[in-house]
Amino acid sequence: MNAPAAAPARTTADRSLPDWSIVDLPAAGEHRATVFLLHGLGADGHDLAPLVPALRLPASLGVRFRFPEAPRRPVTVNGGFVMRAWYDIPALDGNGRAHPGHLREAVAGTRALLAEEIARGIPAERIVLAGFSQGGAVALAAATGEGAPGEPLPSLAGVAALSTYLPAGAAPVPAPEGAPPIFMAHGEHDDLVPYALGVGSRDRLRAAGWEVEFHSYPIAHAISPEEIHDLGRFLRRALGGDPA
Repeated sequence: MNAPAAAPARTTADRSLPDWSIVDLPAAGEHRATVFLLHGLGADGHDLAPLVPALRLPASLGVRFRFPEAPRRPVTVNGGFVMRAWYDIPALDGNGRAHPGHLREAVAGTRALLAEEIARGIPAERIVLAGFSQGGAVALAAATGEGAPGEPLPSLAGVAALSTYLPAGAAPVPAPEGAPPIFMAHGEHDDLVPYALGVGSRDRLRAAGWEVEFHSYPIAHAISPEEIHDLGRFLRRALGGDPA
């Protein structure tokens, strides 16, 4: 049986993240797993919530969806307009550049949310970190890149990165034993995040030993029904459900 629809609700994030908020979609029944899904540039936590019913996750998985919201800041490529952004983008040059300080803050904040969820009783192997576009870049950097000195990588159930890239300044560390599988999906006609940038990011991750399942679709910078179907299969498999 698939999880019934529920109304997402916005709350403030942890006190250590004063500029962040978060939209929560509770689990159907007992909360046994969590998927964090980070929005893209200029969107908010409600933007991706409509995807959840289409993923067709069984209620037995007990998945709670959490949609963190980036702070508002001026974005250079958008003429300095203030919007929700995980980091400033100096130029759309196909190189995946990101403001290094903002990216470090986003990675640290994301990892803080993961640690908070684990402290609440959801083990890391029952948590998936995902994101679309700029949010996917943060998810990849948080899951595969260096953190603070001595900080271990989060040992998650999986990582999903949609229409995105590994930022130029975020070198993946060698995949540790038991590293989470990574689902990447990209539109072949993406006019905002070039398809080649997604492919190059996949190759960088694989070269560092990460297991990457890569899917391409004949779409632009969007999420297709086929992609949602494939993502649902990945989530069911990562969280221990029947992938069929």
